[in-house]
Amino acid sequence: MRTNYLFTSESVSEGHPDKVADQISDAIVDLFLSKDPEARIACETLTTTQLVVLAGEIRCKGVFENGEWAEGAKEEIEQVVRNTVKRIGYEQDGFHWKTFRFENNLHGQSAHIAQGVDAGENKDEGAGDQGIMFGYATDETPGYMPATLYYSHKILERMAADRHSGAAPFLEPDAKSQVTLRYEGSLPVAATAVVVSTQHKKGYDENDPAKQAELEAYVKKVVADVIPPVLLRETEYFINPTGSFEIGGPDGDAGLTGRKIIVDTYGGAAPHGGGAFSGKDPTKVDRSAAYITRYLAKNVVAAGLATRCTIQIAYAIGVSKPLSLYVDTHETGTVGDDKIEEAILGIAKLGGLTPRSIRTHLGLNKPIYQPTAAYGHFGRTPEGDFFPWERLDLVADLKAALG
Repeated sequence: MRTNYLFTSESVSEGHPDKVADQISDAIVDLFLSKDPEARIACETLTTTQLVVLAGEIRCKGVFENGEWAEGAKEEIEQVVRNTVKRIGYEQDGFHWKTFRFENNLHGQSAHIAQGVDAGENKDEGAGDQGIMFGYATDETPGYMPATLYYSHKILERMAADRHSGAAPFLEPDAKSQVTLRYEGSLPVAATAVVVSTQHKKGYDENDPAKQAELEAYVKKVVADVIPPVLLRETEYFINPTGSFEIGGPDGDAGLTGRKIIVDTYGGAAPHGGGAFSGKDPTKVDRSAAYITRYLAKNVVAAGLATRCTIQIAYAIGVSKPLSLYVDTHETGTVGDDKIEEAILGIAKLGGLTPRSIRTHLGLNKPIYQPTAAYGHFGRTPEGDFFPWERLDLVADLKAALG
């Protein structure tokens, strides 16, 4: 294991074009799940200058059945999409919530997929697709997340809050952050570089040095509030390094659902199976199995069984039982990784980690997904029905199983 190294993670704001697409897709997931907890949704979104396009497959009682839309359903979908863009804050000539052109190309779910996934008289519900999913946790931050990603998210969350409250009126919705930390052993000891590129009102660039300095001072203050001062003693800052960032969001670059999967997960500190989350109902194991593996890894670390934990799980489409479960505590475990695997599979309330048991244990058939679509799916605070995979309610079971 390396004991002295640099590591970097990035985040993007809710106004980034890909994140606009993710939030729209998850708003559609929430809409359909609010109508039918057993709805099937695979919704992709494209955003570009003054245009939003939906495409994908759905099945939802009372909304889309037998190839027909219920009365008013199309209008409700469009309103949900426009409200999502309005909430983010886009009221620009190149992308305005009220005036962008909208296309709805959603259609019925394939009957062949449905017959493989639906539960039958003699079979349990199968996985919605094949694939491998990973979960990860580390004790280097309070949220059991890699510090580089944790701080990258927090910088942009703070900037968004200030933009919405009016405390930073010169900010526009699109932004990116990046934090590089130097590690000694397993702990971060210094932030060697912080990059922040933020869309801004007209004039806050090199053409007006005073306004540019105001923007830079604001960003440095946010960084100082987010990252502990002990880590900022040797930091190099790169704030809007191109000089100007007025044109942003979907007007500056096209956005697509599922293009920020590393931002959504662990910032590159852990493997990724390749499947995106947003726009998918929880029968899709790309989403639900990634949530359960995070839940398991976080509880393993919180139980004191390891300081780092990676968990992989695999499924075949239409098959309920997982094909494999793999635990790696990176030589930090207090018990063998095989013993942790056995303990997980032996905990009755986890139900053998079938897709249905995952959804039941975590309560995933609810409209809880739009908040996941910006600032990461993991490391968030569980509250009510939201972010249930961040709960630490498996610690006692793991401790009891491992004696």
